[in-house]
Amino acid sequence: MSEIMNSVNQRTQLVGENRLELLLFKLNTRQRFGINVFKVREVLQCPPLTSLPRLNKLVRGIAHIRGQTISVIDMSLVVGGKKIEDLSTAFIIIAEYNSSVQGFLVGSVERIINTNWQSIMPPPKGSGRASYLTAVTQMDDELIEILDVEKILNEISPVNTDLSADVASTLKVENKKEKIIFIADDSSVARNQVKKALSSLGLEIELAKNGLEALKRLKEIAAETGDITDKVGVLISDIEMPEMDGYTLTAEIRNTPELKKLHVILHTSLSGVFNQAMIEKVGADDFIAKFHPDELATSVQKWFGNE
Repeated sequence: MSEIMNSVNQRTQLVGENRLELLLFKLNTRQRFGINVFKVREVLQCPPLTSLPRLNKLVRGIAHIRGQTISVIDMSLVVGGKKIEDLSTAFIIIAEYNSSVQGFLVGSVERIINTNWQSIMPPPKGSGRASYLTAVTQMDDELIEILDVEKILNEISPVNTDLSADVASTLKVENKKEKIIFIADDSSVARNQVKKALSSLGLEIELAKNGLEALKRLKEIAAETGDITDKVGVLISDIEMPEMDGYTLTAEIRNTPELKKLHVILHTSLSGVFNQAMIEKVGADDFIAKFHPDELATSVQKWFGNE
């Protein structure tokens, strides 16, 4: 287990080239789940948990780790299973999402696999709206499930999508009513958060569920207009997405003549130490960590129509 923990800490810098590494874990059943190693700070055997009144039902307690107080979410409860009973044999995956740190309580931690986003597929349509899956992949003829952590966190502590009065009063997108904002994100919660935050701009918004879907649609729009900027003012793209990640999407846009002038904002829950060189390499115009409505709206106004 110490080898896995050391590997997590050493390999969290992997980004780009449409590849990723997944840390595999189990809950109370044989089903394997995966989490992007880049989100993981460390893996620990479960420390003593402190129960507090009025905690969300998915939160098993509070852990004090390296001087920091961290909420510990029982991932088995999240997926509708029984709570993880034996904490003495359980583990906590310490992860950073949306500029905050959480602990995910899991039954066991296995190994890290190296794969690519092309092999990460959207969840089956039959999974329904209540599903917490954001993607699936295959390994050794076994389905690996990747959970929609943004949805989980939003249910525990809903994100405020409202713009501040100061920012809302200064937003102006003049003479651009014919253009749209394009959003690419595999999380339905994240897509709706961005859409709600930017609705005050009064612009049409189009959504895509991953980078490949976004690229196909952007090419369709460009074929109709001759140049993508005639119709799309700015693209807001997540980085982690099935089939094609945001880095690859941005690089494809820059390498496609009818798309290359499109302004791209990378908007992601990846936080902490971030690979600025990769953003510059693929040619993104801006990077914003989720979820800061004022910063996002200000960036959209900055790049919208700035041709």
